[in-house]
Amino acid sequence: MTLTLSLPEARRLALAAQGFARAPRAAVRHRQLLAQLDALGVVQIDSVNALVRSHYLPAFSRLGNYDRALLDDLAWGKPRRRALFEYWGHEASLLPLDLYPLMCWRMRRAANGQGIYQQLARFGFEQQEVIQRVLQAVREQGPLGAGALSTREERAGPWWDWSAEKHAMEWLFAAGEVTVAGRRGFERLYDLPERVIPADILKQPDMPEADAQRQLLLRAAQALGVATERDLRDYYRLDTGDSQARLAELVEEGALQQVQVDGWKQPAYCLGEPKAPRKVRASALLSPFDSLIWERARTERLFDFRYRLEIYTPQHKRQYGYYVLPFLHDERLAARVDLRAERAQDRLAVHALHEEERGLSEAGMQALAENLRSMADWLGLGEVAVTCRRPGTVRLQACLSGAGN
Repeated sequence: MTLTLSLPEARRLALAAQGFARAPRAAVRHRQLLAQLDALGVVQIDSVNALVRSHYLPAFSRLGNYDRALLDDLAWGKPRRRALFEYWGHEASLLPLDLYPLMCWRMRRAANGQGIYQQLARFGFEQQEVIQRVLQAVREQGPLGAGALSTREERAGPWWDWSAEKHAMEWLFAAGEVTVAGRRGFERLYDLPERVIPADILKQPDMPEADAQRQLLLRAAQALGVATERDLRDYYRLDTGDSQARLAELVEEGALQQVQVDGWKQPAYCLGEPKAPRKVRASALLSPFDSLIWERARTERLFDFRYRLEIYTPQHKRQYGYYVLPFLHDERLAARVDLRAERAQDRLAVHALHEEERGLSEAGMQALAENLRSMADWLGLGEVAVTCRRPGTVRLQACLSGAGN
């Protein structure tokens, strides 16, 4: 008999799995930060810096004010501190080092032109001379940025107008021939895996594709709490055929349990017997690329919250703003806040506040004000400035003033 979960139970399972059911610690050290990142299993990286680089935000949303240098240490620091690596997990991502062997099958596929952009795959087949020249330069000079090797003389165009050397480096990265040793600003610095990834990780025997995919689905189930096949597949961007075959195997062997969530058309899956908390009282501003909400269809199913990023939408067509963070409060995505770190003015600017239909209670508005003040402190900004006049902003301003602004 299939177990049935109510939608509120599913929501609380998801929030707990994502780390929102635990009270933030007063002081966050490497160990606490790594434990949270390990529970998530993957953190998406994005280049937009309207507020702060997105990979720093998930830990802030769950742990509160922490030193961003701690994450830099874990991702790109000295070998004894390093516990994360960069690869294509869910888009460009930071992943715990123990997942490196689970990604090797994806690297092998990439080397064969599978699972990567068609243009990059074609480059890999046609431009091996350039690829080997770039790889040799990394051997001799690494860590290197792709720009240091460029031989192009014409000016680069917008977006993906990459030089041949940049294409080569991206192909080598996808194929696992190089990895990210560090960053200069936001530029990746590449080196050989044996000079970056711990030897005990690299020496592990090759894992069969099916075994690695099953492990990734289990990690996704752990991080999501309760999820459909599509949700699980999306977490580490598995192919549909691979995901469906591995999921059937996991259910047959009892590693995953099938459940039904009220209102969901598709069956869901969870690890073992689901035990939802009675209440999740977290309040948090969420990155647009937070793993709680990055699968937009799941966000609608869980929270009745339709969310789209409007960065690339022309300004006059935007509904909510340029860089809009959903605000989680008492198990609801209750509002949307368009935020900008205006560093020249030393302020965190609220360019728009849009409450959902039920609105924010006084306690909810106070919680939003406290989150904004905490974020400004975390970013080293002197004030929170409300720059718009919309329903709700007067209440927000009053709460901010009462919080000491």
